[in-house]
Amino acid sequence: MKEYDIVVVGGGSGGLAAAIEAKKNGVDSILVIERELELGGILLQCIHNGFGLKIFKEELTGPEYAERFIIELKEMGIEYKVGTLVTSIGKDKVLEYSNEEEGFVSIKAKAIIMTTGCYERNAGAISIPGDRPSGVLTAGTAQKYINIDGYHVGRKVFILGSGDIGLIMARRLTLEGAKVLGVAEILPFSSGLTRNIVQCLDDYNIPLYLSHTVTNIVGKDKLRKIEISEVDGFTPIPGTEKEFEVDTLLLSIGLIPENNLIEQLGVAIDQRTRGAIVSESYMTNIDGIFAAGNALHVHDLVDFVTAESRRAGESASRYIKGNLDTEADLSTTAGNGISYVVPQKINLKNISNKLELFLRVKNVHKDARIKITSNGEIIKSVKRRHLAPAEMETISLKISELENVSDELRVELEG
Repeated sequence: MKEYDIVVVGGGSGGLAAAIEAKKNGVDSILVIERELELGGILLQCIHNGFGLKIFKEELTGPEYAERFIIELKEMGIEYKVGTLVTSIGKDKVLEYSNEEEGFVSIKAKAIIMTTGCYERNAGAISIPGDRPSGVLTAGTAQKYINIDGYHVGRKVFILGSGDIGLIMARRLTLEGAKVLGVAEILPFSSGLTRNIVQCLDDYNIPLYLSHTVTNIVGKDKLRKIEISEVDGFTPIPGTEKEFEVDTLLLSIGLIPENNLIEQLGVAIDQRTRGAIVSESYMTNIDGIFAAGNALHVHDLVDFVTAESRRAGESASRYIKGNLDTEADLSTTAGNGISYVVPQKINLKNISNKLELFLRVKNVHKDARIKITSNGEIIKSVKRRHLAPAEMETISLKISELENVSDELRVELEG
């Protein structure tokens, strides 16, 4: 059985960044496993620009962003396999994978980094009433059909959900000559970035129906029309129905971290993020199993995925060298107005400079303050002009600010 120091499962932006960082930290025996036929992950179908502003200080398309890391990975001589599916992972860090050339193969790792990304919620997840014709598909699938495979998905389109992929596809389809009749969002605010609302909807006069959802799908074999209704909370309001004649309904209704492999392994999952519970080193509750990127929690910027995965790669290299303390001293708690905080566990011995917390708020706020407390004492308070659930927030704490922390860091909105 072949052995590696580090095996990275997933060859998208997170996996590439983690592998490269581990190599830079002195680990030579690394394998990246990607189930698709090329490295790069979801970035390969994201041909719009807007990537890399934080990491590279310039604006790139998704394929250009991925290419930077693919080239670096290859130049560093890091081994990788594409078209290869990991079928199981054991607590002894034995992985089984399969591909056309090798069949089923077992390998052993000293550390495993999970960067498997996330998958889209589909129509079955929300049980939309009505028929089940063709023409109903997820926004990410439509993006792949158009940008990778060269297929047009429809001419008269409606989009359910204002997630970023859905918003970007509204613009993409418009540029391809389709008529996008509108976007419905069940929440009273958009679940996508503000810049995408402006650049993808406002600039093309595409209406956004907030507090609305699809309440009927009509079509025997092919989609003919949909009905949307205003909602009170999540309940449709009778008498508010609007009909649209369409041939395509795209669903942009949320992403879920893909963690089937490690859930079966017994990794503890945070029910709010649907990703693993991790420490400041991005290690799970099982020694030597790390998680980062969209497999950990859904990000709105790939630059954050890269930064987080780099830390996971550096931590995994420290782990196999015996330089990582695996016992957590502290925990983080999401308080008033906060949806979740990552990481959930902290070991101060592993922090040399600063601790970075990722979090999301539950609602839209203007001129609000996020405070971090321990034992009732304020450790840090930061003001934000605008907070929204669609935009992930980061707060950095210097090691000196953590000197008097005992057992918990509570993150909440003031007031």
